[in-house]
Parts: sequence; C-alpha cells; structure tokens
Amino acid sequence: MYMCVCMHACVGVWHPFIMLLRLPLVLARFLHNGRLRMLFLGLILLLFMGILLTYRWQTDVQLCFIDTEPTESASSGPVTDGNAPVPRIVDDVLTTEPKPIPGRSIFFHETSCHRPKRKRQRPDSQYNMLQLTARQACAIESAALHNPNFQVFVLFASPTYLHYGNSSTGGSSGYQRHQSIIDAILSYKNVHLRQLNLWRYAAGTPIEEWLKDGRLFRSSYLFSHISDFLRFLTLYRYGGIYLDMDVVMLRSMEDVPPNYTGAESNTHLAAGVMSLAPTGFGHEIAEACLQDFQRNFDGSDWGNNGPGVITRVAQKICATKDITLMLEDRKRCRGFKVFDRNAFYAVPWKHWRHFFEPQLLEQTLAHTKDSFLVHVWNKHSKQLAIKVGSSTAYGKYAEQHCPRAYAAAGDYF
Repeated sequence: MYMCVCMHACVGVWHPFIMLLRLPLVLARFLHNGRLRMLFLGLILLLFMGILLTYRWQTDVQLCFIDTEPTESASSGPVTDGNAPVPRIVDDVLTTEPKPIPGRSIFFHETSCHRPKRKRQRPDSQYNMLQLTARQACAIESAALHNPNFQVFVLFASPTYLHYGNSSTGGSSGYQRHQSIIDAILSYKNVHLRQLNLWRYAAGTPIEEWLKDGRLFRSSYLFSHISDFLRFLTLYRYGGIYLDMDVVMLRSMEDVPPNYTGAESNTHLAAGVMSLAPTGFGHEIAEACLQDFQRNFDGSDWGNNGPGVITRVAQKICATKDITLMLEDRKRCRGFKVFDRNAFYAVPWKHWRHFFEPQLLEQTLAHTKDSFLVHVWNKHSKQLAIKVGSSTAYGKYAEQHCPRAYAAAGDYF
C-alpha cells in the first residue's frame, strides 16, 4: 500500500516534466499533418505581422510629434521655391512673441496627425499642413469674441505648416474654403497659432522623465491621451483656461475667479473646461494633476487620464467622493470651484442630437440660457453636418457666437 502511494506521489511530481519531454514528439506528429502544419505556419505568420504592424504604427505615430529639419518659422516671412511660396512652419509657443500671459490666456490643443500617406500632385504634400474644421474655428472664435482681454492660443502638438496668402489668392474651392476658415479666426488680434514639441514642452516639469519612457505612445487612445497630457501640462506652465475644441462659448469668462472645473455627472468631473491660477493653490493643483496622470496612467482606458485625473485630484482636495458636496460647499474644496452641469455640460453626451434637431431648437436654447458655453460632443456628432442657416441650436449658437467661422464654412457647417 505504501509503495502504491509512493508511486502515485512520484508520478504526480514528475508529471509536468514527463509532458515537457513528450512535447517534441507531439509537435512532430502535429507538423507531419500537412493541413495542421499550414495552419500552424499561418498562425505564426499572422502573429509576426501583427507585431510588425503594431511596432510600425507606434513608430510612425511617434514621428508625427518629432521635429523635422530646422526651418524658418511663419513669422519670418514667405520664402519661394521657384514661383511657388513654400509653406512655413507655425511658430513655437516657447520661443515666439507674444507668449502666453500666465493666468490671462485661453488654450486649445490640436493633437491630430495629418502626415501624408501617399505622394500627391500638390507641391505641399510633403508637409503636415495646418487643418482646422469650421467647428473647431467656431470654438476658437467664440472664445476670442467673448474674452477680448485674454489671449487665445491654439497649440498644435506636431510640426505644422501654414500656407501663405489668403483665400483670395486662388486655388481650388476646397482650399479657398479652408483658408477662409483660417482667415476668420486670425482676423481676431488676440488669436495666436503655435506649435510645440512634446519633449521640449515637458522639459523642467514633473512629467519630463515619465514622457521619455514611451508609455504615452503605447496608448490605445493615443491622440486623446496626448490631449489629456497637454491640458494638464499647459495649465502647469501657464495657468489660465483650457477648453476643448468642440465647444461654443456663450459669454465672457474673463471675470470668473480661477481654479474651477465642471461636473459632467453625479460621479465624475469633466476635463473639457478647466481653469487654474498660474501660482499658489492653482499651480499646486496643476502639479497634483501631473503626478496623478503619470501615477495612474492607463493606455487602455479612454477616460482614466483626463476626467479621471481631475476627478481623483478634486476628491483629495475636497476630502470627499460625493460630487453633490463639492457643488454645495466651496470652502470644503479650499476655494476650488466645481460648477454644476448647467455651466458647461447642460446637454449631456447622450442627448447630443438635441443640438442638431430643428424640433428641439427652442427647448435646447432654453436649457442652455444660463450656461457659460455648450459642449457639442464632437466624438459623437462630427459626422452630422448641418446646413448653414438651418433652424438648429448649434446653427443658432454659431451664427451669434462665431459669425465669421460660420460664414466661412460654405454650405454646410
């Protein structure tokens, strides 16, 4: 009996090693079958191609944000190549005057990559040309219109080039319309287009070393997470107001005391509108956001690194996870203001179509009459165009609060 127990115990201990020794024999029999062999080789090939494509995508995308050869900036004037003016790179925010005024600037970020995928006939196809939609221009114009004493900076996260001239100099109808949109926002003296280099922009800040390890570029939502990264970094550098590019500002925010954000729901704050003072408590909040961003970064979660950051930081400041308590007692949050949903997100994302449906025009206008701005949820609404002049809430907002961009949009906005 004892021998039997021993034998079973020994077999149990050595079973994994026995199976390992048999593995070459099993694999040999498996590969001896022609169909199974082809299936096995096909799976290996697919795995290799997946790894290669993932690596190339990450490398190509990272190249979007790396400077090319040094070149003269747009402020140095046009240069011609033969008879055609050469597009010029947008000025760098760190080196070009006017620079952002700490605490008196509004910031938008454009983090898309427009690298050309194939050779085209246009001579500027080798450049990452500046691209803004009429709706993005509307957000910028509305901020400039209602806040004339603030400087409005549009920061491009990749090397970006401008055409010279204006919409009257010729070209295709599409080019003229696009240039008209750019001309519309640049007609405001307080609007400035700038580019930045991610690594130089992060230099000397608490997130400089974290950026170098490359985790950001392995994100499944890269462009969104770069936008999250930049909004906290910009507020750390300059303070002021950060705005998403899918808003329309309805009234001035120049006299609203700094250090605020807005609630999007009963459980989360949103990161689409934020203001922080450039010094003191505001700067401490910005640093806390940068620390939280790198400590809790999750490239597989879309909202963790934007709304998640400001929500977690506010919970620590206010010593509560209850959004209702944050709203009711500003002293509890040591002066950090949490606006209710009506301020910035009166129409929640689930109801984004309300901005586009004529039958809901009056209801939507009434619902947002006390809002500082409206958020039109571009992630969901970008494919739904509206005819210029139509009776929709978004159209009415644009007609009143970004008239030049709206007029430049053409037939559809």
